[in-house]
Amino acid sequence: MGGAQAATRQRVLIVDDDESMRLLLAGMVSSQLDARVELAGTCEQALRLAEGQPYDAILLDLLMPGIGGFAVLRRVRASAPNARTPVIVVSADKAAAERTLAAGANAFLVKPVQTAEVAAIIRKHMEGRSHA
Repeated sequence: MGGAQAATRQRVLIVDDDESMRLLLAGMVSSQLDARVELAGTCEQALRLAEGQPYDAILLDLLMPGIGGFAVLRRVRASAPNARTPVIVVSADKAAAERTLAAGANAFLVKPVQTAEVAAIIRKHMEGRSHA
């Protein structure tokens, strides 16, 4: 019941330890895309969510307490249901761009980000996913 309708709404997971950044990104995504946004403030919470349900895209901060964003990225890439989900790293650490892409991220955005830039990169990678 309602399977086709539920499938049309995209799901985006936003992972950042800074609450104001999580809310800013959530506002950017929900204002530009018809997406259900879920938020994770810790690496552990992000992994619980990502290991429990599929997403259409994940926005991930790198510089987080605990195991850190690189470890989250590696764990997401290592197992279902999000092993092939587009992961867009959003970080102030410009020097980490190459390492993140090598570790399996689909894109890297440097903070501060613009709404149009975030929406465009998510759309690009979600559309590309249907051809995989």
